[in-house]
Amino acid sequence: MSPTPSARYATGGDLLVAVLRELGIDTVFGIVSVHNLPLVEAVDRELRFVPVRHEATAVNAADAYGRARGSLGCALTSTGTGAGNAAGSLVEALSAGTSVLHVTGQVEAEFLGSGRGFIHETKDQLGMLGAVSKYAATVPSTDTAGRILREAARAALTDPGGPASVEWPVDLQYAAQTDPQSPASAPPADPADPADPSDAVPARAPAADADTWGRVRAEGEPVTTETLRPTGPGHAADVGREATGSPATPGSPESPATPGSPSSPSPALADRGSVAAPSPFGDRRSGHPFPAEGELASAQALLAAARRPVVWAGGGATRARGELAELLHATSAGLLTSNSGRGSVPEDHPQVIGNFATTPAARSLLADADLLLTVGTHFRSNETADYGLTLPEAHIQVDIDADALGRVYPARHALHGHAPDVLAALLPHARRADESWTRRVAAVREDVRATLHDSIGPQAAICDAIRAALPREAVVARDVTIPSSSWGNRLLEMYDPRDNVFPRGGGIGQGLGMGIGAALARPDAPTVVLAGDGGLAVHLGELLTLAQERPRLTLIVFNDGGYGVLRNMQDRYSERRSGVDLATPDFELLAGACGLAYARIAAEEHAHPVISHAVASAGPTLVEVDLARLGPMKNPFTPPVKIPGQ
Repeated sequence: MSPTPSARYATGGDLLVAVLRELGIDTVFGIVSVHNLPLVEAVDRELRFVPVRHEATAVNAADAYGRARGSLGCALTSTGTGAGNAAGSLVEALSAGTSVLHVTGQVEAEFLGSGRGFIHETKDQLGMLGAVSKYAATVPSTDTAGRILREAARAALTDPGGPASVEWPVDLQYAAQTDPQSPASAPPADPADPADPSDAVPARAPAADADTWGRVRAEGEPVTTETLRPTGPGHAADVGREATGSPATPGSPESPATPGSPSSPSPALADRGSVAAPSPFGDRRSGHPFPAEGELASAQALLAAARRPVVWAGGGATRARGELAELLHATSAGLLTSNSGRGSVPEDHPQVIGNFATTPAARSLLADADLLLTVGTHFRSNETADYGLTLPEAHIQVDIDADALGRVYPARHALHGHAPDVLAALLPHARRADESWTRRVAAVREDVRATLHDSIGPQAAICDAIRAALPREAVVARDVTIPSSSWGNRLLEMYDPRDNVFPRGGGIGQGLGMGIGAALARPDAPTVVLAGDGGLAVHLGELLTLAQERPRLTLIVFNDGGYGVLRNMQDRYSERRSGVDLATPDFELLAGACGLAYARIAAEEHAHPVISHAVASAGPTLVEVDLARLGPMKNPFTPPVKIPGQ
């Protein structure tokens, strides 16, 4: 058998472009540097490079680009300080389990770890990246970069998702590359060779009502978490070994490099390897874990006996939209969600209560439920009243992360598995709830929405205007601000999880960058960003990115002159304010200086005309909400955070 030919590229940038095209990525976010110049030049020449103003935004934008498309985003940063600036946004992607490919520069390979004080050099950059990424690796040679980029992408896209970081020494970026694993160099498949089904990349068969509740990847769509499968048991652990430069698998087309050849790993790289999370996969042919037979049978029996069921959907449930919709149809259960699970079933569905678990009506419903089935949720503190929420003892918990099972709340039946697989196994045992329970679910749904709509006072007009102006498929990106935390995360309806973009880790200042990424991922639909004046100030420079790229984005800035949520906490619990009152720019002048359209809302009657006009425009608009003129909520919003001693 003749050796497999390898694809060749003039530089690492050309190789990166080829891999990104394989992954369906057409837009990359980053900042150009002396330590990533070959990568940026190739991306800018062949794809779309978006020059953001801060590395943190590059990752946030790539993160939201992937969320909005249901696939993978890519960010390019420099080494050292640049990579460090990206770390906080990598924490967000890791917390959210979202898929980001982060490619960062490095000093020349022979000087790695030398501590000579090269510009942009930092101590143990790989260790830093490993701490905030699901996977991190160093490119050791010119014939391994393609494989490592693909391994990183696979790790990022494999459930539970997360960011993957690749550091690339600048001399290796400039060098010519060989890529044994390039699809262009792969030999034709041998029909007589029985392939392992786990190596295939099949689209999932559509579930019932797929046109309404979910969709299957069509030919030509970007690769997503539903279509890119792990190559088999223990994949993530294998990734960690492969990144050291050892053969990937028996029979790999790669051959050991000759010492001293251009493709040989530098001695400085020989022991760097990679950092990868332990494998989440069991020994099923699909590559996903599956519950033990006895535990599953007990859960099936409990589901069959339930007549007052409630389902709680977290971010993991968004992978099982069809199965979840079928389960609601079969049981007439009420559906609560975490913020991450919103849109897993469209929120105008009559059984969707939504992200309202801590409200009095939902607490009462949970108290009377005879079964709670939770799917892929972390039970975050802000969604459980700082863990003060009481859940039913009859609790079935489904999660692909074994460590999540029983971590926050005890589970009578802990089902370790992938949500689509486990829900499919439970579905045949589902039985219809009591009719009185179904009526109560509908009543709770109406009660929690009406109560919140009334409590936010004049801001309800803005919530209503946004939903009225947006088409059904449009992204709403939100920063951490009172309007987002009080009604944007609950009352503003979501119909698809890809439309629901927000910083799940709770970091302030990330909303605009996420909105830019989402808007460029979905240019044919409008994007709305909700931000506070304090959060926007964290990355005010990204207004220039907005002005330069000119996406179809409406930035709604709620201006209360500071950090309103912390101000409310201090007013409630303290005798004075500290650090919460901030200088605020004249947003009209600021928008004009950046070449952005501007509008202002200072009364409820302004909301509909201003927002509808902004959303209908072809480019960006900054809309300022003057909260002092608009008027206060009926009750000041404070987060569900316990104050020790109070």
